[in-house]
Amino acid sequence: MSDNKPDVTKAWAANQGQKSAAKRLRIFAVLSWIIAIGGEVAGIYLLKQHKFDNGNLPLLIGILVGIAVFAIAGSMMWKAANRHDPASKADTFRFFVQNQLGAIITLIAFLPLIALILTDKNMDPKNKQIAGGAGAILAVVAVLLGVNFKPPSVEQYTQDMNACATQIKTGQPTTACSPDVASQAQDIARDSSAITDATKSAANPNGVDVVYWIAPEAGQTKSTDPHVFHLCEAVSPLNGKTINHGSVTQAYAENAIRITKQIDMEQKQCGFAPAQ
Repeated sequence: MSDNKPDVTKAWAANQGQKSAAKRLRIFAVLSWIIAIGGEVAGIYLLKQHKFDNGNLPLLIGILVGIAVFAIAGSMMWKAANRHDPASKADTFRFFVQNQLGAIITLIAFLPLIALILTDKNMDPKNKQIAGGAGAILAVVAVLLGVNFKPPSVEQYTQDMNACATQIKTGQPTTACSPDVASQAQDIARDSSAITDATKSAANPNGVDVVYWIAPEAGQTKSTDPHVFHLCEAVSPLNGKTINHGSVTQAYAENAIRITKQIDMEQKQCGFAPAQ
């Protein structure tokens, strides 16, 4: 029944390297967008000063092109950051904003300036038509490039990671092992294999994919402190602790970081003996 399936919705989480890469990319994206909006502000100021009434069309076109270049650059970096550290579909508003922010910022960077160009009563009509048309084309291109039509999500990465881990464990071609999920999938596959090997016995010749770890504190869905996971609840490191149990994947979901390094000791404490 579906109720017995492990809940691994939050199993995938960006590691420190992915978070750092995403942070750097987002900083550069924001800087690029600031320059784009700065170009818009400069264009609006020059329009208000009537600098384009009878000329300077190349300068105005140049400003519009500059806005597009920096808006697009920011969007590309923001998308790359989201591939490293995506949002969860469970938070609908954040998921939409985080993934479509490039298009939103691009609209902000273009629309006020284009509106002022098209409504300027002092600009030469021909120049207005050329600048307005160029601005509209650049805006459409930049917005379309800012839209993320297939945004990544925590849920998708979790699905891919689990598929990747299964492929690794069963020796299948690793078609699901993208760089974003491969490292954690390899950890899950490695530790799952280690657990089943360590828990093999006459009663369970294939071992069991069940581990035990310190439960989060009351009111928390995940532990704030990383823990290792163990072969059974009777091991000495878990004495007096509130314990959770589940698959290796579930353990990773609650911030467990790896299998215990004291497997031999825990096999004895748990009463596991090699299958005959």
